Amino acid sequence: MRMKAFRLAQIDKEHDVAIQAWMNHQVTATKTIGSGKNQRTEPVYKNFKDFFDYEKRLKEIEKPKKSRLSPKQRKLVHIATKLNEGR
Repeated sequence: MRMKAFRLAQIDKEHDVAIQAWMNHQVTATKTIGSGKNQRTEPVYKNFKDFFDYEKRLKEIEKPKKSRLSPKQRKLVHIATKLNEGR
């Protein structure tokens, strides 16, 4: 069991390293602007906050968004409720 736990922990570490490599690639990404002789590249992310908004992520955790149901979804919920009640 300990060996299995160790191997699972190693996979988690490999996953973290892979995510880090992906993020490193994303940060250095550029986009081409213009065409012909006026063509130039500029970074996709101008600052870190464009790449990762820490405050926004914290707010998402603290206050999960309440999902709004479309009229069709409300109708389906109503039908499911009636079926569960046996009507």
